Amino acid sequence: MSFVYDAGVFVAAERNDRDVWADHRARLELGLIPRTTAPVVAQVSRSPRQVQLRRMLRGCDIVGFAPDDSHEVGALAGKALTSDVVDAHLAIVASRRQATVLTSDVEDLRHLADQLPKPIGIQRV
Repeated sequence: MSFVYDAGVFVAAERNDRDVWADHRARLELGLIPRTTAPVVAQVSRSPRQVQLRRMLRGCDIVGFAPDDSHEVGALAGKALTSDVVDAHLAIVASRRQATVLTSDVEDLRHLADQLPKPIGIQRV
């Protein structure tokens, strides 16, 4: 099973949410390396003093936004009638890996997921 973290996971980690940290630790102990995207990191990274954010990111694989992704992300955003390319990119990354997205923004991700060729799981943080 594969997991992709949305911004809500990192916001909760910054607030030292015990459940988020316990789930993250359990995944790592099972050898499940969660993924996130570079745009999500940009969305939540505001200061080098975000120690908890950087600590959690050390256990994640960060997927970049490649130039070849641009048209696919734009097309998905267009189909879903949204301008949020960060969420659209995250949904595509999850779809490529048939992963479950952990998010605090379930409705927006479901709206994007409905437009994807491969299904993704969505779980609230």
